[in-house]
Amino acid sequence: MHATAEELLEAGCAQEVAPRDARTLSRRFFDRLANLEEGTHEYQYVRNTLIEMNLSLVRYAAGRFRHRGAEEMEDIVQVGTIGLIKAIDRFELTREVEFATFAVPYITGEIKRFFRDTSWAVHVPRRLQEARVELAKANEELATRLGRTPSTAELAELMQLPESEVVEAQKASNGYHAASIDATIGAGNDESDTLLADFIGEEDQRMELVEDFQSLAPLLAELDERERDIIRLRFAEELTQAEIGERLGISQMHVSRLLSRLLLRLRTGLLATD
Repeated sequence: MHATAEELLEAGCAQEVAPRDARTLSRRFFDRLANLEEGTHEYQYVRNTLIEMNLSLVRYAAGRFRHRGAEEMEDIVQVGTIGLIKAIDRFELTREVEFATFAVPYITGEIKRFFRDTSWAVHVPRRLQEARVELAKANEELATRLGRTPSTAELAELMQLPESEVVEAQKASNGYHAASIDATIGAGNDESDTLLADFIGEEDQRMELVEDFQSLAPLLAELDERERDIIRLRFAEELTQAEIGERLGISQMHVSRLLSRLLLRLRTGLLATD
Protein backbone atom coordinates (compact mmCIF):
# COMPACT_ATOMS: atom_id res chain seq x y z
CA MET A 1 0.00 0.00 0.00
CA HIS A 2 1.43 3.36 -1.09
CA ALA A 3 1.78 6.20 1.41
CA THR A 4 -0.27 9.33 0.79
CA ALA A 5 1.37 12.69 0.14
CA GLU A 6 0.48 13.85 3.66
CA GLU A 7 2.04 10.73 5.16
CA LEU A 8 5.22 11.29 3.16
CA LEU A 9 5.43 14.85 4.49
CA GLU A 10 4.92 13.71 8.06
CA ALA A 11 7.68 11.14 7.58
CA GLY A 12 10.05 13.83 6.28
CA CYS A 13 10.04 12.38 2.75
CA ALA A 14 8.87 15.45 0.82
CA GLN A 15 11.09 14.54 -2.16
CA GLU A 16 9.01 11.39 -2.70
CA VAL A 17 5.74 13.31 -3.14
CA ALA A 18 4.42 12.78 -6.69
CA PRO A 19 4.57 15.88 -8.96
CA ARG A 20 0.76 15.96 -9.26
CA ASP A 21 0.36 16.00 -5.47
CA ALA A 22 3.19 18.52 -5.16
CA ARG A 23 1.26 20.99 -7.33
CA THR A 24 -1.74 20.83 -5.03
CA LEU A 25 0.25 20.89 -1.78
CA SER A 26 2.51 23.71 -2.97
CA ARG A 27 -0.39 26.16 -3.07
CA ARG A 28 -1.24 25.24 0.52
CA PHE A 29 2.37 25.68 1.65
CA PHE A 30 2.79 28.99 -0.19
CA ASP A 31 -0.32 30.23 1.59
CA ARG A 32 1.27 29.27 4.93
CA LEU A 33 4.60 30.81 3.96
CA ALA A 34 2.98 34.17 3.20
CA ASN A 35 1.68 34.38 6.77
CA LEU A 36 4.89 33.40 8.55
CA GLU A 37 7.72 35.62 9.74
CA GLU A 38 10.91 35.11 7.79
CA GLY A 39 13.69 33.52 9.85
CA THR A 40 11.44 31.56 12.18
CA HIS A 41 11.71 27.79 12.54
CA GLU A 42 8.26 27.23 11.02
CA TYR A 43 9.09 29.53 8.09
CA GLN A 44 12.25 27.52 7.35
CA TYR A 45 10.33 24.24 7.60
CA VAL A 46 7.66 25.36 5.12
CA ARG A 47 10.25 26.83 2.73
CA ASN A 48 12.44 23.71 2.86
CA THR A 49 9.42 21.48 2.29
CA LEU A 50 8.50 23.50 -0.79
CA ILE A 51 12.05 23.06 -2.10
CA GLU A 52 12.07 19.29 -1.54
CA MET A 53 8.57 18.76 -2.95
CA ASN A 54 9.44 20.59 -6.18
CA LEU A 55 12.87 19.09 -6.88
CA SER A 56 11.18 17.11 -9.67
CA LEU A 57 11.05 20.42 -11.59
CA VAL A 58 14.85 20.64 -11.34
CA ARG A 59 15.23 17.06 -12.57
CA TYR A 60 12.86 17.83 -15.45
CA ALA A 61 14.85 20.91 -16.54
CA ALA A 62 18.19 19.14 -16.04
CA GLY A 63 16.97 16.28 -18.24
CA ARG A 64 17.53 18.48 -21.29
CA PHE A 65 21.25 18.21 -20.60
CA ARG A 66 21.39 14.46 -19.92
CA HIS A 67 23.96 14.01 -22.72
CA ARG A 68 26.59 15.56 -20.43
CA GLY A 69 28.73 13.54 -18.06
CA ALA A 70 27.54 12.36 -14.64
CA GLU A 71 29.86 14.76 -12.80
CA GLU A 72 28.59 17.75 -14.76
CA MET A 73 24.99 16.62 -14.24
CA GLU A 74 25.52 16.87 -10.48
CA ASP A 75 26.57 20.51 -10.96
CA ILE A 76 23.58 21.14 -13.22
CA VAL A 77 21.14 19.80 -10.62
CA GLN A 78 22.78 21.89 -7.88
CA VAL A 79 22.62 25.04 -10.01
CA GLY A 80 19.03 24.25 -11.02
CA THR A 81 18.12 23.94 -7.34
CA ILE A 82 19.39 27.49 -6.81
CA GLY A 83 16.96 28.58 -9.54
CA LEU A 84 14.16 26.70 -7.77
CA ILE A 85 14.94 28.45 -4.47
CA LYS A 86 14.88 31.85 -6.19
CA ALA A 87 11.52 31.00 -7.73
CA ILE A 88 10.10 29.98 -4.33
CA ASP A 89 11.32 33.20 -2.73
CA ARG A 90 9.73 35.32 -5.48
CA PHE A 91 6.48 33.45 -6.09
CA GLU A 92 3.15 34.86 -4.95
CA LEU A 93 -0.23 33.13 -5.12
CA THR A 94 -1.74 36.38 -6.43
CA ARG A 95 0.08 35.75 -9.73
CA GLU A 96 -2.69 33.24 -10.55
CA VAL A 97 -0.29 30.92 -12.38
CA GLU A 98 0.87 27.42 -11.51
CA PHE A 99 4.13 27.43 -9.57
CA ALA A 100 5.68 24.98 -12.06
CA THR A 101 4.99 27.42 -14.91
CA PHE A 102 6.64 30.19 -12.91
CA ALA A 103 9.60 28.14 -11.66
CA VAL A 104 10.88 26.30 -14.75
CA PRO A 105 12.17 29.49 -16.47
CA TYR A 106 14.08 30.39 -13.28
CA ILE A 107 15.60 26.91 -13.10
CA THR A 108 16.49 26.78 -16.79
CA GLY A 109 17.85 30.32 -16.68
CA GLU A 110 20.14 29.47 -13.77
CA ILE A 111 21.47 26.40 -15.62
CA LYS A 112 22.11 28.40 -18.79
CA ARG A 113 23.84 31.09 -16.74
CA PHE A 114 26.06 28.37 -15.27
CA PHE A 115 27.15 27.34 -18.76
CA ARG A 116 27.71 30.95 -19.80
CA ASP A 117 29.89 31.69 -16.82
CA THR A 118 31.95 28.51 -16.66
CA SER A 119 32.35 27.12 -20.19
CA TRP A 120 34.25 28.80 -23.00
CA ALA A 121 34.61 27.15 -26.41
CA VAL A 122 37.01 29.79 -27.77
CA HIS A 123 39.70 31.87 -26.14
CA VAL A 124 38.27 34.89 -24.36
CA PRO A 125 40.51 37.27 -22.37
CA ARG A 126 40.35 36.65 -18.62
CA ARG A 127 39.25 40.25 -18.09
CA LEU A 128 36.14 39.67 -20.24
CA GLN A 129 35.38 36.30 -18.64
CA GLU A 130 35.31 37.96 -15.23
CA ALA A 131 33.31 40.90 -16.58
CA ARG A 132 30.79 38.45 -18.07
CA VAL A 133 30.19 36.90 -14.64
CA GLU A 134 29.66 40.34 -13.10
CA LEU A 135 27.41 41.27 -16.00
CA ALA A 136 25.19 38.24 -15.35
CA LYS A 137 24.80 39.28 -11.71
CA ALA A 138 24.10 42.90 -12.65
CA ASN A 139 21.51 41.79 -15.23
CA GLU A 140 19.66 39.74 -12.64
CA GLU A 141 19.76 42.46 -9.99
CA LEU A 142 18.53 45.22 -12.31
CA ALA A 143 15.90 43.03 -13.98
CA THR A 144 14.47 42.20 -10.54
CA ARG A 145 14.61 45.83 -9.41
CA LEU A 146 13.27 47.41 -12.63
CA GLY A 147 10.92 44.67 -13.77
CA ARG A 148 12.39 44.76 -17.28
CA THR A 149 15.58 44.10 -19.20
CA PRO A 150 18.17 46.73 -18.19
CA SER A 151 19.84 48.96 -20.76
CA THR A 152 23.57 48.97 -21.43
CA ALA A 153 23.86 52.37 -19.75
CA GLU A 154 22.13 51.10 -16.59
CA LEU A 155 24.38 48.04 -16.48
CA ALA A 156 27.47 50.20 -16.95
CA GLU A 157 26.42 52.49 -14.09
CA LEU A 158 25.85 49.60 -11.69
CA MET A 159 29.08 47.84 -12.67
CA GLN A 160 31.03 51.12 -12.69
CA LEU A 161 32.43 50.33 -16.13
CA PRO A 162 32.43 52.23 -19.44
CA GLU A 163 29.57 51.21 -21.73
CA SER A 164 32.10 49.97 -24.28
CA GLU A 165 33.41 47.37 -21.82
CA VAL A 166 29.87 46.23 -21.00
CA VAL A 167 29.24 45.74 -24.71
CA GLU A 168 32.49 43.74 -24.98
CA ALA A 169 31.39 41.55 -22.07
CA GLN A 170 28.03 40.95 -23.76
CA LYS A 171 29.78 39.91 -26.96
CA ALA A 172 32.13 37.67 -24.99
CA SER A 173 29.16 35.45 -24.06
CA ASN A 174 29.41 34.07 -27.60
CA GLY A 175 32.56 32.28 -26.48
CA TYR A 176 30.89 29.93 -24.02
CA HIS A 177 30.69 26.18 -24.51
CA ALA A 178 29.76 24.98 -27.99
CA ALA A 179 28.77 21.50 -29.11
CA SER A 180 28.95 19.89 -32.52
CA ILE A 181 25.58 19.52 -34.22
CA ASP A 182 26.69 15.96 -34.97
CA ALA A 183 26.89 15.20 -31.25
CA THR A 184 24.58 12.38 -30.17
CA ILE A 185 21.98 12.51 -27.43
CA GLY A 186 20.81 9.20 -26.07
CA ALA A 187 21.59 6.10 -24.10
CA GLY A 188 24.77 5.33 -26.01
CA ASN A 189 23.56 2.72 -28.48
CA ASP A 190 23.06 3.12 -32.19
CA GLU A 191 19.29 2.51 -32.06
CA SER A 192 18.42 5.19 -29.48
CA ASP A 193 21.03 7.88 -30.15
CA THR A 194 19.72 11.07 -31.73
CA LEU A 195 21.75 13.82 -33.34
CA LEU A 196 21.70 17.28 -31.76
CA ALA A 197 21.05 18.66 -35.24
CA ASP A 198 17.62 16.99 -35.14
CA PHE A 199 16.56 19.44 -32.41
CA ILE A 200 17.95 22.75 -33.68
CA GLY A 201 16.75 22.97 -37.25
CA GLU A 202 13.84 22.16 -39.48
CA GLU A 203 13.18 21.91 -43.17
CA ASP A 204 12.16 25.24 -44.69
CA GLN A 205 9.11 24.57 -46.81
CA ARG A 206 9.62 27.89 -48.60
CA MET A 207 12.69 26.48 -50.34
CA GLU A 208 10.32 24.62 -52.68
CA LEU A 209 8.78 27.96 -53.61
CA VAL A 210 12.19 29.23 -54.71
CA GLU A 211 12.49 26.30 -57.12
CA ASP A 212 8.95 26.88 -58.40
CA PHE A 213 9.63 30.57 -59.00
CA GLN A 214 12.80 29.74 -60.90
CA SER A 215 10.87 27.32 -63.12
CA LEU A 216 7.92 29.69 -63.53
CA ALA A 217 9.94 32.74 -64.65
CA PRO A 218 10.67 31.58 -68.27
CA LEU A 219 7.07 30.42 -68.67
CA LEU A 220 5.75 33.85 -67.66
CA ALA A 221 8.18 35.46 -70.09
CA GLU A 222 6.48 33.55 -72.94
CA LEU A 223 3.10 35.17 -72.19
CA ASP A 224 1.97 38.29 -74.02
CA GLU A 225 1.54 41.59 -72.19
CA ARG A 226 -2.20 41.23 -71.51
CA GLU A 227 -1.77 37.69 -70.20
CA ARG A 228 0.97 38.83 -67.83
CA ASP A 229 -1.26 41.72 -66.71
CA ILE A 230 -4.06 39.29 -65.86
CA ILE A 231 -1.70 37.11 -63.82
CA ARG A 232 -0.28 40.17 -62.03
CA LEU A 233 -3.70 41.66 -61.25
CA ARG A 234 -5.06 38.37 -59.92
CA PHE A 235 -2.12 37.07 -57.89
CA ALA A 236 0.05 40.12 -57.11
CA GLU A 237 -2.60 42.80 -56.61
CA GLU A 238 -5.19 40.15 -55.57
CA LEU A 239 -8.07 41.71 -57.54
CA THR A 240 -11.28 39.77 -58.08
CA GLN A 241 -12.21 38.56 -61.55
CA ALA A 242 -14.89 41.27 -61.72
CA GLU A 243 -12.33 43.97 -60.82
CA ILE A 244 -9.90 42.66 -63.43
CA GLY A 245 -12.72 42.73 -66.02
CA GLU A 246 -13.46 46.39 -65.19
CA ARG A 247 -9.73 47.24 -65.40
CA LEU A 248 -9.32 45.56 -68.82
CA GLY A 249 -12.77 46.37 -70.24
CA ILE A 250 -13.91 42.73 -70.58
CA SER A 251 -16.52 40.59 -68.84
CA GLN A 252 -15.91 38.60 -65.67
CA MET A 253 -16.75 35.40 -67.58
CA HIS A 254 -14.09 36.24 -70.16
CA VAL A 255 -11.56 36.85 -67.37
CA SER A 256 -12.47 33.49 -65.82
CA ARG A 257 -11.91 31.64 -69.11
CA LEU A 258 -8.60 33.43 -69.73
CA LEU A 259 -7.36 32.64 -66.22
CA SER A 260 -8.30 28.99 -66.56
CA ARG A 261 -6.40 28.68 -69.84
CA LEU A 262 -3.38 30.57 -68.49
CA LEU A 263 -3.14 28.51 -65.30
CA LEU A 264 -3.48 25.26 -67.25
CA ARG A 265 -0.72 26.40 -69.60
CA LEU A 266 1.60 27.35 -66.71
CA ARG A 267 0.84 24.17 -64.76
CA THR A 268 1.56 22.03 -67.81
CA GLY A 269 4.81 23.90 -68.37
CA LEU A 270 5.89 23.36 -64.74
CA LEU A 271 5.13 19.64 -64.88
CA ALA A 272 7.14 19.34 -68.08
CA THR A 273 10.22 20.83 -66.35
CA ASP A 274 10.12 18.37 -63.37
